[in-house]
Amino acid sequence: MKPTELPTRVRATLDMRYPLSSEQKARFRAYRCVKLPHFWTPEVLEYFEPVVTHWVGKLTESMPDLSQRDTYGKAFRQAFNLWVHDSRVKEWMLSPRIRMVMEELLECTGVRMYHDQALYKEPGGGITPWHADQYYWPLDSDRVATLWMPLHAVPTEMGPLNFAQGSHVLTEGRQLEIGEDSEARIGARMRIGDFPVLQEPYGLGEVSVHSGWVFHRASPNQSDEMRKVMTGIYMDAQMRASEPVNAHQSADLAQWAPGVAVGELLNSPLNPQL
Repeated sequence: MKPTELPTRVRATLDMRYPLSSEQKARFRAYRCVKLPHFWTPEVLEYFEPVVTHWVGKLTESMPDLSQRDTYGKAFRQAFNLWVHDSRVKEWMLSPRIRMVMEELLECTGVRMYHDQALYKEPGGGITPWHADQYYWPLDSDRVATLWMPLHAVPTEMGPLNFAQGSHVLTEGRQLEIGEDSEARIGARMRIGDFPVLQEPYGLGEVSVHSGWVFHRASPNQSDEMRKVMTGIYMDAQMRASEPVNAHQSADLAQWAPGVAVGELLNSPLNPQL
């Protein structure tokens, strides 16, 4: 796909470094999760929201009604790798602004896309159960993180993302796939209080970054509007494929890094370096 002619102010923001503070970098280093206010301007969100919404509708049109889905299915409408379908999304998700902040937080000299993912939690949509993303990822290090980007402000009643801060050190629960069991078992562990849960609304333009082993969840969407979120998963450019330890990791390797063998760099055409 050829680069897209984005509006001037949108392009300027995508090319501009986000000024990470020493406190934000220290927080991510300690807790492996951090919120970044005013990451995107209103112009950026106004431009990309209808683009993402279009593709979510198109790519999830065959999903059954909310009442017919299981606990995980009720969490959101989920669409993957929008950047492959639309050059505008590609320019956004592979932008210098994202590259620079992910390199700083992951402390590496280059980052690649693992995949992107739109997560639209419908009105009445259920919980996103407690889980750790890296359970699904056949990656040989923890230098990988999700950039969680709401396309609007997310008040508490819409189900913003919650993090158990510092829970990346916890190995208990890592073997659980997302669902009712992970919600109950990991939730009980978090209530002990060793890992304070960050439960806050997101302001307009605010994003968060959390690494693969941080446990997180989201509450139901109790509002009358869709909670619209775009995410990108980014990894150290030197990341290699690890031996899959479950069926999900085997499927992920084939889907998100086709042709990459265990031990090789994850540098398939679906894993461009930013």
